[in-house]
Amino acid sequence: MALLEVKDLHTSFFTDAGEVKAVNGVSFELERGKVLGIVGESGSGKSVTAYSIMQILAGTGKIVSGSVKIDGQELVNSGEKVMKTVRGNKISIIFQDPMTSLNPTYTIGKQLMEAIMLHTDRNKKQAYDRAVEMLRLVNVNEPEKRMKQYPFEFSGGMRQRVMIAMALACEPDILIADEPTTALDVTIQAQILELMGTLQKELGMAIIMITHDLGVVAQMCDEVIVMYAGSICEKGTADEIFYTPGHEYTKGLMRSIPSTTSAGTKLQPITGTPIDLLNMPKGCPFAPRCDGAMKICLTERAPVTDLSSTHWSACWQCIKEMAEKGEITLSDTKEGGEE
Repeated sequence: MALLEVKDLHTSFFTDAGEVKAVNGVSFELERGKVLGIVGESGSGKSVTAYSIMQILAGTGKIVSGSVKIDGQELVNSGEKVMKTVRGNKISIIFQDPMTSLNPTYTIGKQLMEAIMLHTDRNKKQAYDRAVEMLRLVNVNEPEKRMKQYPFEFSGGMRQRVMIAMALACEPDILIADEPTTALDVTIQAQILELMGTLQKELGMAIIMITHDLGVVAQMCDEVIVMYAGSICEKGTADEIFYTPGHEYTKGLMRSIPSTTSAGTKLQPITGTPIDLLNMPKGCPFAPRCDGAMKICLTERAPVTDLSSTHWSACWQCIKEMAEKGEITLSDTKEGGEE
């Protein structure tokens, strides 16, 4: 049984302007000890998917339908009392911006100890010892001294290390890293990713890496989900996504990556702007921006097509190309994005 099972998840935000369908039928599984990457541009639904799993949505947000299970335990509609036992203990999250995720009015030690005492039965002395141990684990120098300092006394990279320490303090089975290297310079980014990779191997936890940085995905992830307009358009191993992408959106992402072998040539950005989630189209949401869009793309969503035992895509252009090669017939596709 998979450690995390997300099935047909739909999450919306109910605003004065109408219902914003931020997550539309997302389904995936996460195995123990694996690293799953979720990629896509801003507004694709990556973070909202994570917040739905953690059930920490904003006041206007609501899980409309679907299922989220950890170790077989259903979390949707389970209630805040159950979620308090799940957050921190079974699943933790590192938020996007370490600059604003820490409370500037409390010391680092107080914030770490508060999280540990909230999610475990440790007393104050035990929580202090655990906090110092975690700071040492994430390579924060002089941890006893750092416990008394405030966030403004830390660099961006050091604050991110504190956030990682806080997330791992209760030894969760799953760590969600939501853009963990945002606002950090390249050298510090590399250090943070190396640290996370080392801790993942040492602790045996599973990681969901949410990012728009495909370099991070290539470095860390076993499997990759590509999201656009709240839906998964492609899923496969990291090698399959990078070397044999099936969806036109994924291909666009790959073309936009700077290459050391193409110095002096212009990048090929994806033209157009993301769709309005208040007015979702009938067909493929990427069709208005797709150079290879066909008439059917504008009126019908493509069924899921298996490209291998571990790789699928939902793209009419991909189906057309495979059919022309005689690799598939329409009966080989399946509806609804089910795996």
